Amino acid sequence: MISTTTPSIEGHAITEYCGIVFGEVISGVDMFKDLAAGMRNIFGGRSKTYEDELVVAREQAIAEMEQRAATLGANAVVGVDIDYEVLGEGGGMLMVTASGTAVIVR
Repeated sequence: MISTTTPSIEGHAITEYCGIVFGEVISGVDMFKDLAAGMRNIFGGRSKTYEDELVVAREQAIAEMEQRAATLGANAVVGVDIDYEVLGEGGGMLMVTASGTAVIVR
């Protein structure tokens, strides 16, 4: 499955639009990850714990979007957009959404 942020795919013609597809992931950050990130907040530097959580959530959201596109018979997703949101009390939940247009390309 080809997924791209662009509205078209170089070298491929879109032959059919199958619809808009989404992938959503809401991920909780456990107490130990939050503690490690808090230490980074005090001493400075990047939070590998949160970065890793973000990477996993983004990959899962894209995979879910692609799976939904395949269910519609698509072999590509164009115009992909990734959004991030912090949810929950104290911002302890991360929501990642991926959306795009499922298409058939040749």
